Amino acid sequence: MSSELERLLDVITKAVASLNLACSADGTRLPDIKEPFEPSSEKFRSNHQALQAARIISAAALQLEAIVAPPQVVLYHVVGGFFKSMALRICLESHVTEILRDAGSEGMYVQDIAKRNGQDPQKLARFLRYLCSNHVYREVSPDVFANNRISSLLDTKKTIEELQSKPLDKYKNSDGMAALVGHHLDECFKGAAYAWEALNDPAMAHMDSVTPLNKAYNTEMPYFDFLQQEDQGIRRLRFDSSMEGMERMQPPDITLNAFEWSTLPKGSKVVDVGGGVGNVFFPLAAKFPELKIVVQDLPEVVGNANKVWTERMPAALESGQVTLQAHNFFNPQPETDVSVFFVKHVLHNWSDASCVKILKRLRDASSKSTRLVIMDSAMPYVCRAPRNSDLCSDNLKESVAEEAPEPLLANFGALNETSYVLDMVMFVILNAQERTYSHLDRLLNEAGWVVSSVRRKPGDAAFVQIEAKPGNTQLKL
Repeated sequence: MSSELERLLDVITKAVASLNLACSADGTRLPDIKEPFEPSSEKFRSNHQALQAARIISAAALQLEAIVAPPQVVLYHVVGGFFKSMALRICLESHVTEILRDAGSEGMYVQDIAKRNGQDPQKLARFLRYLCSNHVYREVSPDVFANNRISSLLDTKKTIEELQSKPLDKYKNSDGMAALVGHHLDECFKGAAYAWEALNDPAMAHMDSVTPLNKAYNTEMPYFDFLQQEDQGIRRLRFDSSMEGMERMQPPDITLNAFEWSTLPKGSKVVDVGGGVGNVFFPLAAKFPELKIVVQDLPEVVGNANKVWTERMPAALESGQVTLQAHNFFNPQPETDVSVFFVKHVLHNWSDASCVKILKRLRDASSKSTRLVIMDSAMPYVCRAPRNSDLCSDNLKESVAEEAPEPLLANFGALNETSYVLDMVMFVILNAQERTYSHLDRLLNEAGWVVSSVRRKPGDAAFVQIEAKPGNTQLKL
């Protein structure tokens, strides 16, 4: 039998050939890690063959290292993770990426970087060299550093003078990636350091409302209340920018593809539950003006939503096509003649008990024809699903995430790390979680819903769109 190493090499060889073939057919090219990131450099992934081949190559390369490298080296990739986070946060907060943007591919001597951001050049060189070893930034020549494809993701496109004179505006009008990274490297990072202390504290271990972040900041306030404090202005602005950035990074038609909206009769009502400002429904409102859209969230959020819709689609508000409604989804649902309840990235913020309560409120307000559409993560297992697996109540084929070919880990391993990072973020700041599909299915059943279809985004092992219908029994709270 061939060794796992040989099998992985064979998988890589075949995937490289497939990737090259797909790129040649499309006239696209693979990105150069030395060049700054441009959205156009991701064009090759629009071809499904190229997308799959790139995923296989990446997952196999990461698995190869785990086999060939000394085990203590692999272990310290994990152990040393917080030091990488430390070094990256220092570079992010001191605007290294923006400073190096003007230096171009030739780079800048660390003494000159330090003159512009006020850091100690010797320490800064150490941080940068550590990051360069992990393919973030480049060391062009001794103590001369430049951006690369990875580090350029942190570029807010502002000058160093703008960043230093108006620090609160760092993340305004950016693509949101730097803000998201900053959010993870700051309060999430600090909260994570107290995870064991929180879990091992008898007073906190079994309380859904208490989080590691509470331990880190010595506060009993929920995270979103914490952000509203007067001294948390920069974190609040950064968080808002990071959430806007995450929405922009998703395909603009993601909501349009979540349900067969064209099958709804004219005048049908669609309710975006916990929808924030409702920006994900702009495409829906534009394409289906005959639908009645209700965006629900807390009063202070609805106020912001009104500003956003007044700027972007004022006619939708004026005509009554779109209604912005203050509502707490733990309370009885005021809308009862609803065709579709839409719940996007809400459930992962809450405990199981809270999720069931939210879902039951919607079930109580539903008729037989009402449909529930959930857009969230459904975390894949690392192991392979047994054949004829009964991981979900209705055994839907689409409910099982696409698996990587043998001998790769079924979930594509560390290539899928972002999903698991978000799961840890939910734990640290909210004591909530990203769930597996079978977990979501159990919660839906408990709340009186039955899954009727599942859609998964190609190339994404976690993101899922679940459509559910009312079960036979209506469960009242």
